[in-house]
Amino acid sequence: MIPVEARMESSSLLTLPGVLGRSTRAFSRRPALGMLGAVPLTYETLGVRVRGTASLLRGHGIRPGDRVAILSENMPQWGIAYFAIASLGAVVVPIMTEFTESQIQHILDHAGCAAVIVSKKLRPKIGEGPRLVLPIEPLDRQPETRILLPSVEPDDLAAIIYTSGTTGHSKGVMLTHRNIVFDAEATRHLVDVTHRDRVLSILTLAHTYECTLGLVLIVSCGASITYLDRPPSASALLPALASVRPTIVLSVPLVVEKIYRSGVLPKLEKMPLYKVPGVRRILILLAGWKLRKTFGGRIKILAIGGAALAPDVERFLHQAMFPYSIGYGLTETSPLIAGAPPFTTRPRSTGPVLPGITVRIADVRAGSREGEIQVKGPTVMKGYYRNPEATADAFTPDGWLRTGDLGEFDANGNLYIRGRSKTMILGASGENIYPEEIEAVINQSPLVDESLVYGDSGGVAALVQLKPDVLAALVSAVQDSMARAEHAAGELLERIRKEVNAQLAAFSRLSRVELQREPFEKTPSQKIKRFLYPRTPPRE
Repeated sequence: MIPVEARMESSSLLTLPGVLGRSTRAFSRRPALGMLGAVPLTYETLGVRVRGTASLLRGHGIRPGDRVAILSENMPQWGIAYFAIASLGAVVVPIMTEFTESQIQHILDHAGCAAVIVSKKLRPKIGEGPRLVLPIEPLDRQPETRILLPSVEPDDLAAIIYTSGTTGHSKGVMLTHRNIVFDAEATRHLVDVTHRDRVLSILTLAHTYECTLGLVLIVSCGASITYLDRPPSASALLPALASVRPTIVLSVPLVVEKIYRSGVLPKLEKMPLYKVPGVRRILILLAGWKLRKTFGGRIKILAIGGAALAPDVERFLHQAMFPYSIGYGLTETSPLIAGAPPFTTRPRSTGPVLPGITVRIADVRAGSREGEIQVKGPTVMKGYYRNPEATADAFTPDGWLRTGDLGEFDANGNLYIRGRSKTMILGASGENIYPEEIEAVINQSPLVDESLVYGDSGGVAALVQLKPDVLAALVSAVQDSMARAEHAAGELLERIRKEVNAQLAAFSRLSRVELQREPFEKTPSQKIKRFLYPRTPPRE
């Protein structure tokens, strides 16, 4: 494979306008972006609509360096707006649709947005104000207008992305054209994307993961993208997979885990021979084949990122020879840092570091190989917008980005993520206890929907949300007495605690498990907002 640096130099893929310009010329008649069930835009038409939208923005006074927000559900017009803003040398500010009105207003004010491109459905979240507001829906019909576009340089600011943040207030991550394009190109190390590939997009484009890998990478290769018009529930996703028959799908663990636990595992467990070791392997391979058929029969990579995948789900995918890939990255690194191509994955590992990116393990404790993961390379952000203090804290004195994640390499260069340094619990004898690893064990229970592990004065504790059908059965069994219901729930939680502890080292066993009555509040990338729940006491 040609080194990523050489590919970029030879193809001039150093800016977002450069990516689009090359693809509109090379793949003009190929399908580019479309909604499920609708005729997609061709690359030629995509280029025309982007130039027309750039002209529209210029006519409204948008100039290089101006910040322009996009607040919209996934649709072809999102990509049109993204590339049009970038083509003007302006800065894209993607906003998560799940953000509240006050959060959106804070982002618009903090970024100093001159304009907002917004969908009709989300227009009420913008409120009234002096800034320009443009509807996104007509952008796929915007006529081409010849205007002289400014020169855009690789190190110009391309986007400010306000992270959903699991530990407090969001920060605006500043990414350059080089950051985004280099990461998209480096990702081709994991999968050979061609103009014949088809992508079913199910994650929000406002997230760097989907934007860089699910839009910029795909457009750079001339492949086609189909968007859902609703959240990826089973009732919406399964027909879409059958219709599109994608070769590439990007997902977060939650979607994959639900498919496995609700659709695959129950069928396997109903088979008497599933408990026979020699036959079990064959049944898992057959289930993997059926799962590929469910995905349309042409899937060559299911890319999973954004959080840790449950061990039992990954074990199934690995044994079933399903073409999955686990990636690791941050918004601050555009995002991907490490990953492995399908069929080369090592269970529980994110694979090797991508070409052109450098990772070191710092602050390693005596007798251990793990420490903080720190990153250098062309994908690392410029810093946090209008926040020099946070920017300074994010980098080491010698210029490495602190990820805040703990990890280690094996002898073959595969990276293993052990947890967040801020959530790590220090055991009574100095042991490192990672909540994420314990949560993965808890969540394997057929009784548990989700969990959150934290440290307290009594040791290691957990909040557990039981599955709805389990709760319903409890209520039905003890309708006559709330006290009896509480007692039954307590017995169930104690059973879970004992089953989990049997699988853990002594120093990391749970001392207490409590019922989480309401669903955990989540970020748009489906991570639990840990800062809203009991916190691990600070380590000394």
